[in-house]
Amino acid sequence: MIDIRRIGKRRGARAIAAVTAAVAAGSLAVACTASTVTHAGPNEDAPKPTVVLVHGAFADGSSWNDVIDKLRKDGYPVVAAANPLRGPASDATTLKGLISHINGPVVLVGHSYGGSVISAAAAGNDQVKSLVYVAAFLPAPGETALELTNKFPGTTLPGTLDPVAFTAPDGSAGTDLYIQQAKFHDQFAADVPADRAARAAASQRPILQAALEEKATVAAWTDKPSWDVVTTQDLNIPVAAQRFMAERAHAQVTEVDASHSVAVSHPDLVAGVIERAAQSSAH
Repeated sequence: MIDIRRIGKRRGARAIAAVTAAVAAGSLAVACTASTVTHAGPNEDAPKPTVVLVHGAFADGSSWNDVIDKLRKDGYPVVAAANPLRGPASDATTLKGLISHINGPVVLVGHSYGGSVISAAAAGNDQVKSLVYVAAFLPAPGETALELTNKFPGTTLPGTLDPVAFTAPDGSAGTDLYIQQAKFHDQFAADVPADRAARAAASQRPILQAALEEKATVAAWTDKPSWDVVTTQDLNIPVAAQRFMAERAHAQVTEVDASHSVAVSHPDLVAGVIERAAQSSAH
């Protein structure tokens, strides 16, 4: 005689076993999926660092316009800082305030005298992950921009300057330095279209003469990874001086046959170097 109740029990046991196996398999699948997600690249979805661009003497934030367009297209948040051009220490203090207002990691980029400023502002600041120098100064403590310019032959800047004396509100005297507009194209931006160079000459920001004579007190490039765009046709900062500073800082160097205004004449190249620095800082 066939015991229907026993068959039912067996079938029930088999059903329970099947369900248990399915649940276990499902759990394993979930675990595998979770494991896959856990082991994906840790920085895959991390937000990109903010790129802070610092212009130098005889320029303003608009000198970065084409670089900004490229960086923004590639998803980088960007701020073009207004550099007061009053002195490395005081300008660095202003820049530090801006950096502290930004959430997350920062890549600092300095052009020309702006290199002196980012070297000071980034010192001891863990928020700044990497430094990019663009035809820029990388002074060591005790050095000045003027000293580094004159360390090697090649600059023709002194003969193009237009000094403007002024009296500050506290009664102290100072001298602002401009580049003569008629000489700006050849001196500063020889590889930039003449009409664009003329606009830059008209809108240039002067630098306080004393700022070029102020000694650096710190140098962030001694302990932060650095990249450097060296301009071989530069009439402001001799290429030999740029190479000397880049080698001393153990910077990753990109040389380009360009004028001092390389961010205008070669924006894609400059943006590419900045992005490499930003990607490196994420690892």
